[in-house]
Amino acid sequence: MPIIKTVKGKYPKIEDDCFIAENATIVGEVSIGKQCSIWFNAVVRGDVHYIKIGDKVNIQDGAVIHATYQKSPTTIGNNVSIGHNAIVHGCTIKDNVLIGMGSIVMDDCIVESHSIIAAGSVVTKNTVVESGSIYAGVPAKKVKDIDPSLITGEIDRIANNYVKYSGWFKDH
Repeated sequence: MPIIKTVKGKYPKIEDDCFIAENATIVGEVSIGKQCSIWFNAVVRGDVHYIKIGDKVNIQDGAVIHATYQKSPTTIGNNVSIGHNAIVHGCTIKDNVLIGMGSIVMDDCIVESHSIIAAGSVVTKNTVVESGSIYAGVPAKKVKDIDPSLITGEIDRIANNYVKYSGWFKDH
């Protein structure tokens, strides 16, 4: 059973069609939309501020979603993939975004729609990632505009695959 806990009277709200791995942790003021998946060892910690997660979001193995106490909530839009071991902290991720494996998105950042954060990148506090761009590096900087084929070829493909993968686990 996943760990799903109330903190200070706030209980996570999770749509019925979501897949939550047995060792995922979701606590506090968290709302999770439809067709989402929270994978093995992922942590979604809404204890210090709220976390809102849209529809068709996958939070992959070992990822951490958190916020900053009384200051910076975390909002994740629709059709978003958060890669293995990524950290998303006190920021806004808009729709159709890929956050690469092992990357970190810090407080008060805004990642605009149709964007990719490359694996291992660190998006520092207050950065605004332009819509339709790829950011990479430490600290992350814009490296190029996204070819429109990447939006359907990578962002949509990964989000759709994770809906499929979660079905493998929900059927058993």
